[in-house]
Amino acid sequence: MPRMLDVSEDVRAEIGDAEADRLLVGDSTPGSYDCTSCRTPGDSEQERTSTVLFVGEETAVLAFAHATCIPSQVVQVAEDQLQGAVRSITGSEPENPEGLMPDQAVLGITSGLVLIEDDLRPALVVEPTGPIARPGTDGSGGDEFLQLLLEQGFRSTPDLSELPAVLPGWSVLLAMGQLHAVLQPGSGGGTPVAWWQAHQPLQVTEGWRTAANKAQTVLVFAAPAGSIGKQPREDLLRDALEKAAVNGLLVSAAMPLAGT
Repeated sequence: MPRMLDVSEDVRAEIGDAEADRLLVGDSTPGSYDCTSCRTPGDSEQERTSTVLFVGEETAVLAFAHATCIPSQVVQVAEDQLQGAVRSITGSEPENPEGLMPDQAVLGITSGLVLIEDDLRPALVVEPTGPIARPGTDGSGGDEFLQLLLEQGFRSTPDLSELPAVLPGWSVLLAMGQLHAVLQPGSGGGTPVAWWQAHQPLQVTEGWRTAANKAQTVLVFAAPAGSIGKQPREDLLRDALEKAAVNGLLVSAAMPLAGT
């Protein structure tokens, strides 16, 4: 039975016309699936469905998502991250991805407008839910989250008086007015890969989106677990950022906006 399936040109180019056509007529498409974005059930016979292709250096995995959650697209991932993507697609938890400590810390992101140099700037604040270990270690070295980011080009931020420097190769992906990912350079300078990716696209305020589209740049601040917390208002978020900065617990970078 034909499926209500969206196959983007990028996905078609990767899987070939023959496989794309088989998907569209239902020969190799499951009727029901778990959305790779929001992880709730979907039915390609009853609702518009997107094909999402996760591509590593040597392997690729095809997944499905509600078209209302995410458009059909190719998502580049590092080969060593692809098994994590597979576990995400199947709904099981990854085994210690990205060098996280055994308690499965993950990166949390909060969006807000931050006043810097007399202008409200669109910002993202990244804070893990627990300590982050260096990849390939058992975590005995303690929380190395900030050190890892400094090695990637983020800069220590002692205060919020100046705009962070642009971090080459990194960007913030906004699609259909929702936050999808923070992208970093691929290995060897190749196609960017997701450093952080939303399981379900995150809503941002109209004011944040307008400011981001105007500046075409997003400020990304990062602090260790427990430094910022979930702040209900932007003035409280700024206060928490300033406190982290004074205590030497804040790094930052400016990143171009990808998408709209």
